[in-house]
Amino acid sequence: MWLLVGLGNPGKEYENTRHNVGFRVVDLIARRAGTPAWRAKGGAEIAETKLGAERVLLCKPMEFMNVSGQPVARVAGFWKIDASRMVVVHDDLDVPYGRLKLASSGGHGGNNGIRSLLAELGTADFHRVRVGIGRPVGGRDAANFVLAGFAEEERTTLPEFLERAADAASCIVTDGATTAMNRFNTKPGHKPGSGTSSE
Repeated sequence: MWLLVGLGNPGKEYENTRHNVGFRVVDLIARRAGTPAWRAKGGAEIAETKLGAERVLLCKPMEFMNVSGQPVARVAGFWKIDASRMVVVHDDLDVPYGRLKLASSGGHGGNNGIRSLLAELGTADFHRVRVGIGRPVGGRDAANFVLAGFAEEERTTLPEFLERAADAASCIVTDGATTAMNRFNTKPGHKPGSGTSSE
């Protein structure tokens, strides 16, 4: 079984903020799978589904971002899911809006949800789908930026962007991390192998 986690903050007031793209991507994967029933477990909302031939447990921690690692660790421990079979989808200030960056280990990069996961799991060896939200301009505070909604021009492309993020997370599960990285660690519209490599 795989554990596919979307990070965000619980509560209606945070639904459409940049910090909640992880929740939105996992919700999209759930809808694609026929909207399996969500239930509460260990401080998280979970739902079981399948991606390809793989059984997957979808997870949205219902604790605030800075302690979201606690419910994720409880869920992973209950189902005995190793970190190597965990995919975490989260917003990332250091990735430009519209870009994805997939990785299978690394630091927290300033994301408090990832910081909490690292502390609670005791390992960095889980897969990440870093959903680019870019950094604020004009000296705007980053904490306020992530808790704000997307700009009007971003909202026009956001549905397609979330679809790609859902595709990327699903691809890690069905085709493996290397294949997913080769396919999605590119600029939108760029075809892997067509000339230039991307970060």
